[in-house]
Amino acid sequence: MSELKTAEEKAAEERRGPAAVRRGGPPHATIGMPAEKSQDFVPSAKRVLRLLGPERVVVWAVVALAVGSVLLNAVGPKILGTATDIVFAGVFGSQIPSGVTQEQAAQDLRARGEDQVADMLAAMDYVVPGQGIDFSALGRVLLIVLGIYLVAAVLQLFQGRLLTGAVNRTIFRLRRDVEDKLNRLPLPYFDGQPRGELLSRVTNDIDNVAQSLQQTLSQLLTSLLTVVAMVSMMVWISPLLAVIALVTIPVTMVVTAAIGKRSQSHFVQQWKSTGEVNGVVEETFTGHELVKVFGRQAEADREFEVRNDALHHASFRAQFISGSIMPTMMFIGNLNYVVIAVIGGLRVSTGAMSLGDVQAFIQYSRQFTQPLTQVASMANLMQSGVASAERVFAILDAPEQDPDTASAVAVGGTRGRVAFEDVSFSYRADTPLIEHLDLVVEPGQTVAIVGPTGAGKTTLVNLILRFYELDGGRITLDGVDITDLTRHDLRSRIGMVLQDTWLFGGTIRENIAYGRPDATDEDVLEAARATYVDRFVHALPDGYETVLNAEADNISAGERQLITIARAFLAAPSLLILDEATSSVDTRTELLVQHAMSALRSDRTSFVIAHRLSTIRDADVILVMEEGRIVERGSHAELLAAGGPFAELYAAQFAGAATDLDEAGEAELARPLGR
Repeated sequence: MSELKTAEEKAAEERRGPAAVRRGGPPHATIGMPAEKSQDFVPSAKRVLRLLGPERVVVWAVVALAVGSVLLNAVGPKILGTATDIVFAGVFGSQIPSGVTQEQAAQDLRARGEDQVADMLAAMDYVVPGQGIDFSALGRVLLIVLGIYLVAAVLQLFQGRLLTGAVNRTIFRLRRDVEDKLNRLPLPYFDGQPRGELLSRVTNDIDNVAQSLQQTLSQLLTSLLTVVAMVSMMVWISPLLAVIALVTIPVTMVVTAAIGKRSQSHFVQQWKSTGEVNGVVEETFTGHELVKVFGRQAEADREFEVRNDALHHASFRAQFISGSIMPTMMFIGNLNYVVIAVIGGLRVSTGAMSLGDVQAFIQYSRQFTQPLTQVASMANLMQSGVASAERVFAILDAPEQDPDTASAVAVGGTRGRVAFEDVSFSYRADTPLIEHLDLVVEPGQTVAIVGPTGAGKTTLVNLILRFYELDGGRITLDGVDITDLTRHDLRSRIGMVLQDTWLFGGTIRENIAYGRPDATDEDVLEAARATYVDRFVHALPDGYETVLNAEADNISAGERQLITIARAFLAAPSLLILDEATSSVDTRTELLVQHAMSALRSDRTSFVIAHRLSTIRDADVILVMEEGRIVERGSHAELLAAGGPFAELYAAQFAGAATDLDEAGEAELARPLGR
């Protein structure tokens, strides 16, 4: 029966995507997600860093503190090596008789054939024959080292404090920019985005960007500076050993690049799968009543299992591949350590280096490989953070709605005359919906719009609100083109009550006052009495202070609808749009609401979209729409007397529609194939 879909239904499905990913409904067999673009790491990483632009002063302060702490940490091992030389020299000095010089002792050792020991003794400083370890000198050296490391730790503490503040302020601005961007996006963008996927980008992905920035920036800066400082110190102590140690750099770069390239696509898939899981969970819980009513729990569970399994495998592959960087780097570092220890020991035995220098060099080599290992281990965080940043940037880069005109018209009091002049609109260029429509609604008139599903009724009022832009023609309000008004000015003059109620977590009083934030308590009570909210509120334990939960399901559907009507009543708009506003109330309450709506509609232009034709008997004009066209217009009595499409709708609703449909269905089944 897909060929029987109306143009509007097809256009709506094209905008919103497959049924499984639409907002507000239960999941079906599959979820169609838009394919993620391939991650472009370098440009995206640069864009992330540009987010820190307003914090450049703080960033430079962080760099200065990092340089200071790294330099102090670099000097420490060299001075500590002096302490080792003092101890080693004291051991040798205690074994040399007093009155014998260091040179004489070395010559005596050579005479006995102990050339290596003689070379070691000749190269030593701090040797005093007949005297053991100089503990006073040793203590001074250790105190200096302690002071150096203490100052370095303080600098690192301040560095972390400044960086944490800069990152959090940056993420604060990013969240603010995303929120502002969402308010500037057109309605079709949200029609095409599963709500859970969008929420995942705004929450999970931004949090992941914050975590990646916080953990990688400080470590990355410190690690790179440490590598430079350690290399400089190693070259100073021993160029030969420095060359051996530097062999690990190209090896590290090759291994990190190879592993990072393999993990990159998996991280993109991981966050894509996270959004899919969120979409399934959000839709299942939003429509959990429908899921249970239609017995689709098992199918919903299977859908969740499929998406959760995809997330599990994507996460496992991404984390396992990127996690292999650390053990690989540690293995390379340990091999380098062994080679340096062996060659350093040989050079000490020949007197080419002191034992303290070898000890300092080994420390430098460990401190040199450690930051390389840290950089490698941060690759997964950076890849994950950039993948999340790209998903956030996709929102920030989305095409925005057309901006308000720079020369917006300031309209005073609105009379409420609405005119459609040669209006054309379609959701898809190849599927026309509304073509060359002309309509004039005089101030104070109540216009009812009826027709089959997908005829374009809701589209018509959405065009008045500028939720969508016209393809041709124009709509005027009191003679002013609505595109010459700001959207805020236009929509502030329009009140709308939808079939699907929307209430936020708060008190009943706050939900009613949402229509006019500056309303007094008396204004709220007056609106509640006029729309019969007051009748049921007093039966609640806390009255108007009753707190509605997130789904507002602690009151009935009819009571929720009455609150939304009271909200519109309080706003006192010049134009009123009622989209099946009484569909959720019982028959007796509907009569009460109709009286309230009559009072609300007085002296203001009203558009009423209705399927229940009994609710529009008193409308001034009834428009009958089919496939985006107005096929009939007139009063209730005139349209019934005309015997046209409205009369057919009326008869189908009140004169045995079920029987007619059954007979039509049997006739269709009896028709031979191929005709």
